[in-house]
Amino acid sequence: MNALAATTTSTGEAVQFWVLGTVAVIGALCTILMRRAVHSALCLAGTMIVLAVFYLANGAYFLGVVQIVVYTGAIMMLFLFVVMLVGVTAADSLKETLKGQRWLAAACGLGFGILLIAGIGNASLKNFNGLGTANSVHGGNVEGLAALIFTKYVFAFEITGALLITATVGAMVLTHRERTERAKTQRELSEERVREGKHLPPLPAPGVYARHNAVDIAGLLPDGTPSELTVMQTLRQRGQIRDVSDEALADLKALERRSEDRLGRDHDEHEEEVAK
Repeated sequence: MNALAATTTSTGEAVQFWVLGTVAVIGALCTILMRRAVHSALCLAGTMIVLAVFYLANGAYFLGVVQIVVYTGAIMMLFLFVVMLVGVTAADSLKETLKGQRWLAAACGLGFGILLIAGIGNASLKNFNGLGTANSVHGGNVEGLAALIFTKYVFAFEITGALLITATVGAMVLTHRERTERAKTQRELSEERVREGKHLPPLPAPGVYARHNAVDIAGLLPDGTPSELTVMQTLRQRGQIRDVSDEALADLKALERRSEDRLGRDHDEHEEEVAK
């Protein structure tokens, strides 16, 4: 009875597997199909988190924590930093710089798939020892993993470390730019702006004084028209600029009317005092 219960999947485990497995597969597909490198890295991070949940649910607590801390927290953040340093965007050209690069990548992926299928096919799916039996051989989960990594799989472990170091060095090489000319000083830059007739002082701040201070609202000139220098060109091209010139003109007219009424009252009071 206990052996039957140990080999039977409960309803909660089945629901967890199908829900999280679907999320993991969708994240893996989005990693390949997304156009932006940042989105692909985030989808891969989501897939790794789901795998960590699988490890924790099966009692492999050490692997689950390592999956989150090392892979999702360290390696994926390294990927994101490399993407930000290199500056990969959707506007970059997708044309191959190396001929046959896609075919070579497809061949490598096919070979990895064959190896994965062969490994699963050779595995025994009839008898399951369980984590308790596997961990008791070397005195615990951590000790068992250490014994396997540094004995049976030591060469694979070292090769993986070499690949990660190569990726880090490659990121540094890609982001390094050799300067072919001397950097201009602040004085030279200011003199160049004067000769070219560019805007010399700092650009005016966005927003309208005493009412708005948002970056998507253009500052108003003395005649009430908005100034294009006070807002970012990116927001202007996106059509995200709010025009408050009519409101500001209405406020200005109301202020003028109140000033005129106040001047009129002061004039009448002055005449009454003179008459007395």
